Amino acid sequence: MDSDDGSDACEQWESELGAPVATSTPSFEAYFVQASSRSATSSNVFSSRILPLSADEYATAIAAYKARSQDQTVRTRWTGPWNETTAFRRYARELAEGFNLLFYGFGSKRTILNKFATECLAKKGHVVVVNGFQPNTTLKDILASIERVPGVLSHSSSLALSAEQRVYDFFAKSSQDGPRAHLYLVVHNIDSPVMRSQKIRNFLSLLALNPHVHLVASIDRLNVPLLYSTSDITARKSPSHNPGDVKNGVLSRGYAWLWHDLTTLSPYDFELTYADRSSISGAAALSTGTRSARQGVTAGGATSGGPLSEAAVVHVLAAVTVKAKKLFAFLAAKQMENIEATATENSNDLQQYGLTYDALFSAARAEFIATNDTTLRSLLGEFMDHGLILSVNQGGQGGGETLWIPLRKERIMKILQSLNNE
Repeated sequence: MDSDDGSDACEQWESELGAPVATSTPSFEAYFVQASSRSATSSNVFSSRILPLSADEYATAIAAYKARSQDQTVRTRWTGPWNETTAFRRYARELAEGFNLLFYGFGSKRTILNKFATECLAKKGHVVVVNGFQPNTTLKDILASIERVPGVLSHSSSLALSAEQRVYDFFAKSSQDGPRAHLYLVVHNIDSPVMRSQKIRNFLSLLALNPHVHLVASIDRLNVPLLYSTSDITARKSPSHNPGDVKNGVLSRGYAWLWHDLTTLSPYDFELTYADRSSISGAAALSTGTRSARQGVTAGGATSGGPLSEAAVVHVLAAVTVKAKKLFAFLAAKQMENIEATATENSNDLQQYGLTYDALFSAARAEFIATNDTTLRSLLGEFMDHGLILSVNQGGQGGGETLWIPLRKERIMKILQSLNNE
């Protein structure tokens, strides 16, 4: 009786797990056969499967998060063995020794660096703060901020130098009343896409070796060391501005970085102001340096403005003519049809659901929205100036132009419903 029960239990166990199958293939050969076989992958993109949040939904979620974290004390988590006061003194000493500071680590470093600038650096010289995370930051803006320092605009140089080199010359040379005041340039997110432009990098590498200019910057990307060569990192400042700093008529450049871990675990609320935080692709644009899914290419090839939201679309539509609304509604309806005709919507390539200019012009003339090319261009211009309609010319002059609305299907549907209810 006992043996029968044991046999039944063994048979049940084999039926559940499967009896071992005898094979003549050695285990190591089976491993390489399995490793070389193609694995089945899905074409579904995670960001395209997750519905984007509306502005109200995002605001509600953030408000709930802040309400839960009100009782928690937000403190800076220093990775080193010093407190805030000791750390500030150490940073100031390293700047005085001729080094520039580059801060890395997880979390926003903006609040701490601004506090370091106001409580410590402002007592030692002039402070200029550059918000590199702003997408519209240009070299002209940085120069304009530095030129607000008293004496920079009135400084006359005998050398035929550019504006950037004149700024360098002003802080490098000594005045009649003594040495120039020191300039502390605090750059938030020096690794942002706009700060990686060649003009800005050349200017910062020039000022970084100025004996009276001190660069304090923060980074948030892991591959930032690839931006700087060995000569940039190992370069050192000269104690004074002298003819030896000029080689073949060109001033020496570099950064003389000292790296510091400044992990704060603080949210990037201020840095994400210009990113589309309601969608995965938009929020990822800040960390990857790529363009947001809601930004496109205009007819001239330039990227569109800031992130596009439903509120912005409704605001623009309320200020345009009736014919312009009809044109936008027609293009939106055609784009909806093209999206529904496919199995899934690719939020990273909305251009494929757009409409050619010739097709739009024929439909607009049939609906008496625009009877000629000039009128249609005028109506489209109102939307393209605000980024509501994007355009790209793939086939040269003529029928190669494609127009589309940089919005997901769900948001276009809501806008069409609001237009139909008017």
